[in-house]
Amino acid sequence: MSTRHRSQDLAPQPRVELRAHARSERQRINSELQAVASLVSGGLEPDDTSEPGAAWRPVHHHDPERARAKVSKRQLRHWKVKAWKRRTADRRARNMATLALERA
Repeated sequence: MSTRHRSQDLAPQPRVELRAHARSERQRINSELQAVASLVSGGLEPDDTSEPGAAWRPVHHHDPERARAKVSKRQLRHWKVKAWKRRTADRRARNMATLALERA
């Protein structure tokens, strides 16, 4: 069995705290965007504003390169899955039916 959650100093945060943190991050993002929008609508040129960039976004806990690799692996599926077998059988049946109609 895994020892991932057995040590008390590395216990995961409660879900309520995680959701509260995510909500405060969303609120911070929205307030920053609203401040920029109010400056632009107030007459300031959009080029003159300090628009929050990619570094301004909250830090995510996953590695984006690893996520891309995982998605690319997910698209390459093994050929011996039930859906593949079913689709192949359906395709064969359709071809046999069209061949039978063409011969008749």
